[in-house]
Amino acid sequence: MKRYRAIAEYYDAENARHAMLEQDVPFFLGQLPKARLQSILELATGTGRAAIPLAQAGHRVVGVDYADDMLAIARRKLDAVGLSERELSIVPGDILTLNLRRRFDWVCIFFNTFLGFTTLEDQDRALASVKRHLKAAGRLWLDIFNPDPGLLARDVITGLDPCVFHVPRYDRTVFMTTEVRRDKRPQVQRITFRYRWFDRHGVERGRRVEFELTYLFPRELRLLLERNGLRIERLWGNYDGSDVTPRSPRLIARCCRL
Repeated sequence: MKRYRAIAEYYDAENARHAMLEQDVPFFLGQLPKARLQSILELATGTGRAAIPLAQAGHRVVGVDYADDMLAIARRKLDAVGLSERELSIVPGDILTLNLRRRFDWVCIFFNTFLGFTTLEDQDRALASVKRHLKAAGRLWLDIFNPDPGLLARDVITGLDPCVFHVPRYDRTVFMTTEVRRDKRPQVQRITFRYRWFDRHGVERGRRVEFELTYLFPRELRLLLERNGLRIERLWGNYDGSDVTPRSPRLIARCCRL
């Protein structure tokens, strides 16, 4: 199964309900040096949700994604807020093979994106790409969820996180639920997003998006990074700056080269 590929025009609307997406970028910005502007590479930039406010804060940002339809939305938003190519450059590319031939103060992977790499081989390739684009004193910012043992104990979860959202481009109101199924392979789960709506004739329509996701516990994350020549300098459990505990919702890592 392929990595997560959103329905591009749904993406911003369906994720607007997540409070964490109003907290992750401000928390990251709070960790940046105050004395000078930073060069930032955001991997899996999508519709520019994080890249745009980073550039608006005055930093020089490059956003990379392999989904052309997501990048088209990012470019529309970029034009709407009046950012130039110099301030925010949107680049098509695959994280696993990326080589921009330049290095950055920060490489950022927000919102669980790294967990879409479900094999150790792909995780190593992704982190090799990170190192290829980091300055000697650069930092990796990696933000993933902290696994919940209660949820992991269940083989199938249906009707998870129901929500309703409106898609302005289609003038469509959509009902969405999530299904999680444990894969037979270790630490792989199959995620299904199910969407339902009524068209202008009152006929019910549906669509689904399926993808695989892994999960990493704190010690696994630390070992994986060290295996790839990176070291966790600081690990937080949430955007309030709290330390990681078994009940923390997030694993937010600021990493340097070994």
